[in-house]
Amino acid sequence: MGAGHAHTLYRHGHSPVHALPPHCKLAAAFCFVLVVVSTPREAVWAFALYAVLLAAVTRVAGIPARVLLRRLLIEIPFVAFAFLMPFVVPGEQVQFLGLSLSVSGLWGAWNVLAKGTLGVAASVLLASTTELRSLLLGLQRLRLPPMLVQIASFMIRYGDVITDEMRRMSVARRSRGFEARGVRHWGVLAKSAGALFIRSYERGERVHLAMVSRGYAGTMPVIDEVTASRAQWTYAAALPVSALAVCLLGWTL
Repeated sequence: MGAGHAHTLYRHGHSPVHALPPHCKLAAAFCFVLVVVSTPREAVWAFALYAVLLAAVTRVAGIPARVLLRRLLIEIPFVAFAFLMPFVVPGEQVQFLGLSLSVSGLWGAWNVLAKGTLGVAASVLLASTTELRSLLLGLQRLRLPPMLVQIASFMIRYGDVITDEMRRMSVARRSRGFEARGVRHWGVLAKSAGALFIRSYERGERVHLAMVSRGYAGTMPVIDEVTASRAQWTYAAALPVSALAVCLLGWTL
């Protein structure tokens, strides 16, 4: 089972973070995000410490800060939503630079921004230090339902194939003088989407038949058995355990 090639999000390296088994990193990232989400939004200092922890992991992993920041741009839609909250959430109002802002809306915006940014940053670090193929093996090791792992595996493997098919169809349309300039061209685009769906479905049928002819019976063979030592689990647990200590302190103060 594999992705077939390295994904663009992955950055090759030989750091201790890269060397950790994938299921250790998956469990650590999940627990870290769970702790962050459980932290009260009023504990602003706790989120600053979480950011310091992630910065330390980034430094150990050898991931350039500019790369991490550039990939965090994916959360811009959530940032836009957060900036609207002080204007639309009802409640007590405060004045800032001539604007009337909701206090509960400001807290809600901070809650979304802080927790969302930390969660996305943890995911980016995970993707930057773990190959997709290894992530799938890690999910399998963590006893995720095999069918979900297989679906994710095929999605990764054939995502680029479908994208190339879309690109060829687009080139074919342009070579015949077609340019989508308005609503009247939506019909052509809808027919192209339908044709792409049919081609993808037929490709799936052919791949399934080929797998069955080679002995597929509902489960994929595991070529590389991924294991982790107690020391590796301890090393991976450093991030979520440190975050948990900060969270508990935030609830007590």
